[in-house]
Amino acid sequence: MNVRSRWLMISVGLGILLNPLNSSMVSVAIPSLQNVFQLDFTSVSWIIFSFYIASAIAQPVMGKASDLFGRRRIFLTGLVVAFIASLLAPLSPSFGWLIVFRIVQSIGTSMMVGVGMAIVRIHITEKQATALSVLSIFLSGAAALGPFIGGVIIHWWGWPAIFFVNIPFVAVSFLLSWRNIPKDETSTSLAPGMSFRKWFDLIDAPGVVLFTVGLVALLVGLLSAKSSGQISLSHVTVGLVGLALLGVFVRHEFKAASPFIPLRTFAKYPAMTWVNVEFMLVNVLYYSLFFGLPSYLQMVRHVNELQTGILMLSLGLCSLVASPIAGRWIDKSGPRPALLVSAILMTLGSIWLVTLNQTSPVISVCLALAAFGISNGLNNVGMQAALFQSSPKEIIGVASGLFNTSRYLGTILSSLLIGIVMGGTFSFEGFQMLGIALTVIALSLVFMNWRRRESGQLQKS
Repeated sequence: MNVRSRWLMISVGLGILLNPLNSSMVSVAIPSLQNVFQLDFTSVSWIIFSFYIASAIAQPVMGKASDLFGRRRIFLTGLVVAFIASLLAPLSPSFGWLIVFRIVQSIGTSMMVGVGMAIVRIHITEKQATALSVLSIFLSGAAALGPFIGGVIIHWWGWPAIFFVNIPFVAVSFLLSWRNIPKDETSTSLAPGMSFRKWFDLIDAPGVVLFTVGLVALLVGLLSAKSSGQISLSHVTVGLVGLALLGVFVRHEFKAASPFIPLRTFAKYPAMTWVNVEFMLVNVLYYSLFFGLPSYLQMVRHVNELQTGILMLSLGLCSLVASPIAGRWIDKSGPRPALLVSAILMTLGSIWLVTLNQTSPVISVCLALAAFGISNGLNNVGMQAALFQSSPKEIIGVASGLFNTSRYLGTILSSLLIGIVMGGTFSFEGFQMLGIALTVIALSLVFMNWRRRESGQLQKS
């Protein structure tokens, strides 16, 4: 790999790490935000929901937009948007404004993730697999180290620092990207006579609106009822409206020429569908621990942000160490054994959470973190291998997009699970209930992987 290719990778890597870094740092900031804005736990959880919902929508949309407007242009625009959001978010006069800037930040960082991999694929022709694996390290490393970084900077400089810390990354990435990312060739898709209607259809704007409004309405209905402790007619109405809109969304996607989420692909390839279902459940488990445990440590055990970040480091380090080992194992034995071991580890980790009491040594939490960290490393490689085995080669691009959608749905559902279990106050009893719920989900994954092993479902080439 030549010097120019290395600088291109650094330029792109510094940009794409901003999305996972900002999605993970906030896990340590929840108690601080709750205290500053005087909110209950359910309300402050929208700082997580908003980011993932916006990412789930923005990444595929921006991927399509880059085909029209150019990948370099979208990448640089994303950096500018992320810079503005990171600068204004700490100055938010209310929590509502903070959510707005958080959504803008998610859209900006998603613009880079949506096109970063494509830029590397197009402009680095030698050792392309190595280049893509290095970008994966930027992504997974930022996500894994986010809670530790967040814990350190919040402890010393307060919650606004988790936004200000983005500014040097953005500035350096912009300067390097301006210099090293080649200019876009004129897109053939941008014909002079291209109408707004064609652009509207290409991104499936009706599908995006139905999905967004339906999902948000359903979440508001469920979380409002749990937070208030009683189910009112308004809660039921909002929730039912959300369900109805999601039903209309499903019907629309089956008919759309260029669907936002190609549900017809799920219907046509059931083996691939089950891989995505499993991946969604895996992310429900992982991110429930990822977002739930820092709040447990700070609100129940009264551990400070710095110590919480250090403890959460064991999760990220175990994940990073396990991933390359998993790669060699899966190359020899296939994904099935690794996924089964991963499900068993998550089951043991979930059971361990249930056995914790209010006087258990805080260091004992590291056992659950280690179990989930190793399982995440196994899943990072194993689920991707399972996807490739279950997806025909001619649709692998679509399959990868659906795979990322499943990841985001899992993260959204994990936040919903925590909100429903906890309600307005994060408590030790609620944390134990969360552990029980995670144990049930983990056992279902053990069963799914065992059945898949017997049936040879992942054998498809």
